[in-house]
Amino acid sequence: MRGSLLITRPEHEPAMRYLSRWSEKIIKEAKEKGVKVIDLYRNKANRKRVIGILEKRNPKLVVFNGHGGEDFVTGHDNEVILKNDDEEAVNSKIIFARSCKSAKVLGATAIKRGAIAYLGYKEDFWLVYNILQISRPLEDKTAALFLAPSNYVPIALLKGHSTGEADNKSKNLFRKNIEKLIIEGPSSDDYYAIRYLLWDMIHQVCLGNQVATF
Repeated sequence: MRGSLLITRPEHEPAMRYLSRWSEKIIKEAKEKGVKVIDLYRNKANRKRVIGILEKRNPKLVVFNGHGGEDFVTGHDNEVILKNDDEEAVNSKIIFARSCKSAKVLGATAIKRGAIAYLGYKEDFWLVYNILQISRPLEDKTAALFLAPSNYVPIALLKGHSTGEADNKSKNLFRKNIEKLIIEGPSSDDYYAIRYLLWDMIHQVCLGNQVATF
């Protein structure tokens, strides 16, 4: 039997609202696959609720959306919801953290403390969006260049691919978007985004078990 999915969706600022709205695509994929979804939306993405669910309900796949640092991930209103010493919370989990830098220390520690795999970013995760589309995140073609590839990490896992495959498929989508902009050249409105897409692709990592599946 497949495990459940826990996903956090804070919405206290524009960038978080983008991550939250694009995460609806992840939730839709999970439900289509018959996976139980625990959706911590807005102020439900707080430490007490996150740790309680991780430890008591033991979802196998966890997706964090939020700001982060080398040894923590935040939720709504930038409350720290996962940190280095949360050993029981990460045990036996596949984690994808769409947050800055958390794979550098927190990810490595999570693996040592029993996480199956930790996918995320060792440096800042860049998200560029069109300010004119800020009220319609899912229609923002600039943001899609970043969020469609990063979304594909959990979507690939839900489709049955391994952790390593999910990481590679996501990076391939980043690469395709970069190549598309290079071909379009400086006349493209999003040509400047190439450097940020390349940055995200390079600094996205899969730590732990590379052949684990959800």
